[in-house]
Parts: sequence; structure tokens; C-alpha cells
Amino acid sequence: MQATVAVYRAHCTSAAFSLWFSAGLPMMARRTAALAWRCLVALLLGCQLAALAQTPGPAATFPPGATPLRFGILPLGGAFESRNDWEPMLADLSRGLGRPVSMLSVSSYEALEQAIQRDQVDMAFLSGKMALDAVTQRRMNVVAQVTRHDGLPGYRALLLARKTGPRSTLQNLLAEPERWRLARGETRSVSGFIVPQLQLFLPNHIVMETRFASEMVGTHQATALAVANGEADVATNNTADFERFRLQFPAEAERLQVIWESELIPHAQIVVRRDYSPEFQKKVQDFLLAYARAKGPRGDAERAVLKSLHDLAGFLPADNSSLLPAAKLAYQLARQSAMTAQFVSEAARQARLQRIENGYAEQVAALRTTAP
Repeated sequence: MQATVAVYRAHCTSAAFSLWFSAGLPMMARRTAALAWRCLVALLLGCQLAALAQTPGPAATFPPGATPLRFGILPLGGAFESRNDWEPMLADLSRGLGRPVSMLSVSSYEALEQAIQRDQVDMAFLSGKMALDAVTQRRMNVVAQVTRHDGLPGYRALLLARKTGPRSTLQNLLAEPERWRLARGETRSVSGFIVPQLQLFLPNHIVMETRFASEMVGTHQATALAVANGEADVATNNTADFERFRLQFPAEAERLQVIWESELIPHAQIVVRRDYSPEFQKKVQDFLLAYARAKGPRGDAERAVLKSLHDLAGFLPADNSSLLPAAKLAYQLARQSAMTAQFVSEAARQARLQRIENGYAEQVAALRTTAP
């Protein structure tokens, strides 16, 4: 089934490219045809997502009845794109642990969070708020944190706009947000919502959900395409995903510019369900820390896998305390939102602020208790 989908996906990509570059069509017709084809491909492949999302590796490799380790991944580009990106590494993880590993690749943060709530995920690649909720509410532990080739301890949130036109500068955006069409990430997305709201919009008395002319919510790839294709005026994004976007959509990326960037945001974490023994969690951590570190052909192959996987360089040891920056971001956003919101009385506002303080203190205490 996976091979059939891969062949079909390649065929669809080829057809889409042929439509895109058809010389016999005007530019607008080519653009419309390409967008329509992408939507059709997404619809057809999406129908198979449920069947494919948790398909384990080759059954012959493992003892009969071996239970798969269910791995959940954030929808960075799209469900199937993320799945293809992660498959090689998860195959290596399966061999390293000596048990099958299945993948849950979904189309939204909410779908992944619901799967975690239903105990359908044993291990996951999560960032910021989702990793924080998984540890503090869903009985999971951080075992590692990703690192990238640039060597920085994190990435930055971005705002993208078109290079030309009346809505192309940060000054104009802040002056008249109600005239701009916004494309943003889900509310659980650190770079797609939380950090832009906290570090830029709320300090300028702009609430993202209510002040813009219109709003669309999607992946970082979708929001960047929306601005490039004139369907939105500004999009939230981040440095890592925009680098990837430049490689995948060079023509569209050339139309875009960065008009704002945030402070550094810590990289994503790998979390494992706390139900697994400390020994098993340590085994997973040891595999991740050693991955792509060896010399020779095997190490080169693993480094190539990580390079194609969002330009990762490897994994660093981490525990739940690595989520303290994410907890602080969530606390700051909640507090700033309470300060700017309308309440029936000042006493009600103060009560809300006190609950936020108490919740943050509890989170910090829980994150500093890092034993599995």
C-alpha cells in the first residue's frame, strides 16, 4: 500500500508540475490549474490517511504479535509530506529498538492533541505548547531535543508579506491591521500564533483573532503560499520552515519578504509516554543521542536522513525542565491577554491573574521534577 501511494504521489507531482509550466496557458490559468490540482491530490490522498497513518514496518522483521510503538508527528508541511520525511528515521528507530514503529501523521495540531488524549500516541515529536501539555497533562516525559545545522539553540518566528504592493511593511500593518488579511498557525503553534501574539501584536494592542480583515488558519507551508498567491497579505511562519519553503517553492518564495522576526524559540522535543519503564525511555534516548553521530557509511546515511528531515543535525539529551521556556511563554501570553481583555470588574481581572500565577507556579514545579 505504501509503495502504491508513493508511486501515485510521484505521478500526481509530475502532473502538477506539467500543468504549472504549461506554456499554452496564461499565467493566471496556470496558477489556477496548479492550485486546483494540489487540492484534488490532497483530497484523494487524504481519504487514505486513516488507513496509512499507523502502518507498522515490515512484520517479518519482528516476532509475531509485537506491539508497535506509535509515533506522532507535527504537521509541518502536510500529513503525507511529514510522513515521507519521517519514515526513514523511524525505520532506523524500529531496528534500533527491536520492535515495530508505526506513525501517526495528521493534518492539524488539534488532531494530534486528540490522539494523545486518547492514548493513541506512545512517542511524539512536539514543540512548545503541545510538548508542555503532553508532559504536564498527558503523562509524557521529554527524552531529547532536536538541534539544527546552524548551531543555534532555537529558531525564530517570522511575519511574511509580499515584496510589492500597498501592504508590504510592518509599519503599515501595525497602523491599520483591519485592512490586512492574515494567514496564521493554530493557537497551539508557538511560531504560528503564540510568539507573534505575545511579542508583537498584543504589545501594539492588536488581538490577532479579531483585528484583521480576514483570517485563515493552516500549516506554515499553507500560510506562506497564501501570501505568495495573493490570498492573504501577511503570514506567520518561522525561520526553519521558511528555509524549507524556499527550496520547495522557489518562485513563490521570491515574492515574499520577512517584515518581522521574534526572539529565539527553543527547538522541539521528543517525548515518550510515562507508562513505559525508565529503562525503555533510556533506550529510546540512547538511540536518539547516538543517531547520525557515527563515522563511516552508516553515520553518513543517518546524517542524510536528518538533513532531509527539516535540516536537523541530531538530538541532544533533555528532560522535562527543557520545557521551562515554553511554560514561561504560555504564562506571559495568558497574563498579557488578561491585562488587555475586558472583565466585569477589576476584581475579576485580578482573580484571573492570580489563577494564571498559581497555574504557572504549579507547572514550573512539575517540570523541575524530571525523574521518569
